[in-house]
Amino acid sequence: MTDAATDPAAAAYAVTAEDLRQFIEQFEALEAQKKEIADHQKDVMAEAKARGYDTRVMRKVIALRKRKPDEIAEEEAVLEMYKAALGMV
Repeated sequence: MTDAATDPAAAAYAVTAEDLRQFIEQFEALEAQKKEIADHQKDVMAEAKARGYDTRVMRKVIALRKRKPDEIAEEEAVLEMYKAALGMV
């Protein structure tokens, strides 16, 4: 039986296995944090809804805040043009 002390290939494998384990554990920890954050976001939206806010509209506002003003203006202009073409204005 070979061990990491006498076999360089076994030593390389041991280091690689430890690196792999660390990456997996780090990813799992991040997944747990992501779930916690998602739960907190749900709680915030539930509180907003309980206070009478329209959470669907809030989510749209949040999405808009992530975008560049030029992109928003261009999309709104095209939307208005399409609405006008369909007689919706």
